[in-house]
Amino acid sequence: MTLTFNSETYGSLLAQYQPKVIKNDEENEQAIALAEELAHRPNRTLEESTLYNLLIALIEKYEQEHYPIEQSTPHSMLLHLMEARNLTQADLVEILGSSGVVSEIIKGKQKIGRVEAKALAEFFHVDSGLFI
Repeated sequence: MTLTFNSETYGSLLAQYQPKVIKNDEENEQAIALAEELAHRPNRTLEESTLYNLLIALIEKYEQEHYPIEQSTPHSMLLHLMEARNLTQADLVEILGSSGVVSEIIKGKQKIGRVEAKALAEFFHVDSGLFI
């Protein structure tokens, strides 16, 4: 059985919900609420799925413009993982072998080398590429 897209049904959905370019957080929250409702709707129709995809595109556009994700650096990734595990600089000395190296890396004065990246990756159970 092939589902056929009904333009009239879709037009009715558009008239009912009136999706538009999102301009503020309140409109974004409304779009998110509707998208969540559609996402969890059992037996969602093709027209509802099309509206859902439109809402997702509008939400993503708004959030990319207003809440851009900054690219993480090896240094920021290390600091994040340390904070998440409530670790101190001293906790890394055993992993990296030298308090001087740890200090320089934490301060951002020294880049994380391949050997350190491998040791950190094993310790944090992540890919070493996060630190290079």
